[in-house]
Amino acid sequence: MRALHSPDAVADATPDLLPRWASQALLAAHPAPGGAAWEHGGAVGVLAPGLNRRERLVLAGPPEGIAAILHDQARAHGPDLNPLVPDELAAPVTALVPDVVAWAGFGWMESTGPLPSAPGVRWLRDGELDQAEALLRKVNPNAYVVPREPGARRWAGAHVDGELVAVGADAWSAPHVGFVAGVVTHPDFRRRGLSKALCSFVVHALLAEHPACALMVDRENDAAITVYRGLGFRYRGVTILLPAEVAAARPPRRR
Repeated sequence: MRALHSPDAVADATPDLLPRWASQALLAAHPAPGGAAWEHGGAVGVLAPGLNRRERLVLAGPPEGIAAILHDQARAHGPDLNPLVPDELAAPVTALVPDVVAWAGFGWMESTGPLPSAPGVRWLRDGELDQAEALLRKVNPNAYVVPREPGARRWAGAHVDGELVAVGADAWSAPHVGFVAGVVTHPDFRRRGLSKALCSFVVHALLAEHPACALMVDRENDAAITVYRGLGFRYRGVTILLPAEVAAARPPRRR
């Protein structure tokens, strides 16, 4: 098993954007220590503590290589680990690792652009972040990122008559993959194209700095998936794997 020590090394080992995104855990500036990555049999695994609020082991590549990395890391980290694999690899991997099951899943959407920016959206100033946080907690109390938390680099907002009504963040971006998170629109201002404009603005900025851009979405959120597809994003399902006894004791969750 070959250790990979940087995001560039991970990018050289795999074209898959999931482990490339997780490779930010190898940076000294990552908020949580202990990030590591490996290549084995053409597969890549990235251990990313604290990434987007989870202890994640992100895996991609041939199932045999994934199974070897997963077996090695499961022994070291136990039930706190949240292994992620693309949906199409869940069945072959669980067939090779009998005590692991597919537990839950979510959507991963990615784009390499290009995408034009949008008028009427701008980056928020520090003094506006309290308003952004209040809007997030009102619309989505379970948001995976809020202002001033680790991982959030900057927040964009759309205003109507001076009121902040839609926000989204450049958060948990990696050197090779920009990341969009925390996108919400006030319920009274939906169906006006504000979410699409806000995402266009953020994604345009991210693609100017990164070769690709990605985001996570709940599988059941058809409206959001439609918006992101309209912006050129491609949908991929991602499966969370867990030991069978752990999965049986946990209620399914989102990401």
